[in-house]
Amino acid sequence: MVEVDSDVPVTPTTESPSVSSVVVADRILSATGRRKESVARVRLVPGNGAIRVNRRTCEDYFPRETLRLAIKEPLLLTRLLGKYDVLANVQGGGMTGQAGAIRLGIARALAGLDAAYRVSLRGAGLLTRDPRMKERKKYGQKGARKRFQWTKR
Repeated sequence: MVEVDSDVPVTPTTESPSVSSVVVADRILSATGRRKESVARVRLVPGNGAIRVNRRTCEDYFPRETLRLAIKEPLLLTRLLGKYDVLANVQGGGMTGQAGAIRLGIARALAGLDAAYRVSLRGAGLLTRDPRMKERKKYGQKGARKRFQWTKR
């Protein structure tokens, strides 16, 4: 699922003893994330931390602060928030599903960067795809669970 575009050697830096921080020059990481009906194609490019969703800024695309924090969660956990630009193309679903798809895509891309990141992202539950989907409507009923009103006579 994670593709690495170039074969540049990885140089770990010593910022934190618990999680090794990796700075890679000229390396683009890409991954796909899904949530509900949303599909996100995410690319991480070395940069200053700008997040672009469908060629718009994150603040412009997601009006709610909770969704913006959900997107930044994998970067905050690995302490790479200011080191990579996030370029995401997302389609389908609503705002929450799209934010969840981008979050999973970022986490998958970072997991391919370093094994230490994979362990911390897995521990936080960021590499697990949420399997919950909308339940289908059944015939003879008003919706997925709701029934037509029953009358005695």
